[in-house]
Amino acid sequence: MTVKLRHGDRSQAVSQLQKKLNANGAKLVTDGDFGDETEKAVRAYQRKVGLVDDGVAGQKTQAALSGASCVLLLGHADLAAAAKRLGVDLASVYAVNEVESLGSGFASNGKPTILFERHVMYRQLSTPVHADDDASQLKQHADELVLTNPNLVNPKPGGYAGGTAEHQRLARARMIDDSCALSSASWGAFQIMGYHWELLGYSSVQDFAEQMAKSEAEQLDAFVRFIEADPALHKALKAKKWAEFAKRYNGPAYARNLYDVKLERAYQRHTACGCEKAAA
Repeated sequence: MTVKLRHGDRSQAVSQLQKKLNANGAKLVTDGDFGDETEKAVRAYQRKVGLVDDGVAGQKTQAALSGASCVLLLGHADLAAAAKRLGVDLASVYAVNEVESLGSGFASNGKPTILFERHVMYRQLSTPVHADDDASQLKQHADELVLTNPNLVNPKPGGYAGGTAEHQRLARARMIDDSCALSSASWGAFQIMGYHWELLGYSSVQDFAEQMAKSEAEQLDAFVRFIEADPALHKALKAKKWAEFAKRYNGPAYARNLYDVKLERAYQRHTACGCEKAAA
């Protein structure tokens, strides 16, 4: 697992980072101290290769320095476009991306990051979709599946496998019902649930899943659509009311996990870095 390196860190890993940055045009003293100059060099490299220039050397930046492709990854231009579309300052979008995303929208197997929710699958299978659907029969069928496939269909959350194994769970669930299965997973860096597909303007849940597999830019687009679809959430972001934004996006556990505090701190840091000026 790649350890994030950021301002204030002091280690041999920072020295290695500095050496790689120097090999890409920086002129740093390789002292293992992640100070202002190293952060500037990280931002410059990130901008050069098209990554989000947040000054943090995480998995994507370190992978790029080792020769990995950045084609599918989120970039500064994507965040700038999202900020313009939402009518908010760029530092706000940078903060939300830093705190609310998983950091990577794709798993090691190249497929979009997902988490399959068996309790949502149970609910989707039990919910009438067509006028002639019998709710009682749907529920009976779902209850039968609980007995035969408890890790895929269950009124209780759980059964998680994690990582790429979640795609194996999804594949098995799709054999039960394709649309219900795709709707029952959260997708991409921003963990947007598949059942939001219609609200977000996709033609089908299959279309939504296909877009999430294309790039992190498409995953960000889904996130922007999600904010646009919730006027209160959008208003909170515009006003920088971080507690209200976190409550609406993360649920009641936001305070315990300090999402509002993290958003405020990230916003202040990105404001101080001058990313607005750089984007002009």
